[in-house]
Amino acid sequence: MPSQSARALLSSLVDYAGLFPPAKLEMKIAVENFAAYLRGEHESMLGHFICPASALEDFSREASPLLPGTFATSGYREQARGEPWSLSVIIDGPLDEDLDAIDSFNEHHGEEANGLAVIDAIEVKAPSVDFIDAALDIIPEYVNPYFEFPVSEDPRGFIATLAGNQAAAKIRTGGIVPEAFPTADQIAAFIVACAAADVPFKATAGLHHMVRGENKLTYEKDSKSCTMHGFLNVFIAAAAAKVRRSDIATVSKILSLTGRDAFKFTDEGVKVLDFTIDAVHLAKVRETFALSFGSCSFDEPVQELTAAGIL
Repeated sequence: MPSQSARALLSSLVDYAGLFPPAKLEMKIAVENFAAYLRGEHESMLGHFICPASALEDFSREASPLLPGTFATSGYREQARGEPWSLSVIIDGPLDEDLDAIDSFNEHHGEEANGLAVIDAIEVKAPSVDFIDAALDIIPEYVNPYFEFPVSEDPRGFIATLAGNQAAAKIRTGGIVPEAFPTADQIAAFIVACAAADVPFKATAGLHHMVRGENKLTYEKDSKSCTMHGFLNVFIAAAAAKVRRSDIATVSKILSLTGRDAFKFTDEGVKVLDFTIDAVHLAKVRETFALSFGSCSFDEPVQELTAAGIL
């Protein structure tokens, strides 16, 4: 069995983004994968299904037969059990129009006969702090917004705008080209600023490997490689920033650790560098601060954690 600290760290950690590069799956395959993961041994690690707003109709068409609800089959009613699927939607059109589409989706999939699903989060790129202020005025309370902004420069202005609101930050931790990956210092500055302002965050892209290391950028045979960040690094670094108030240098050092032995999980906590973060604090950090990361693969994180003996 995983240790208590591993369970605390991994709970609902992965938002499945199979539609996005480098996997870039068709909707039918992505929703079938998600349904299988929900039935699988490691379903506790699974969070939201990530879907662009422009693909919601496609999702409804392909996913409805797989969603929980009550269905009519051959003259009788059949119950498909389970909680409604949770979706986080990428805003890829005008915000007000996409919010209308989300309202319609939630109304439709609030009825059992249509399959139960709910959009309770959105992810939107914020070009300016003024955009965030305007967006917060029209986003309904039942939707948790994640605002993505560049971290190549000081992110504290954007983060300060989110402070005190029902909103979170989003950091892009990679991509399919080397220049898409921020440095450890840039991620550390983002995490420390979020911790100081009490602003929760999620991460996305290039984070499907367990620890920092050299990996291929895509699944193509001739893919280039680069140093990619590890999700254990990011979320344990976040715990250090939040629980211990670690500074940017210490957080960056955790982000830069390599090798499976960089983190030691026990029932009491996770040891990193020369200190231990206990399982109770780790669970609270995951619940309220370092919320999840989007990954085009669910299998790779599970496989690497299993190989390392953490799962």
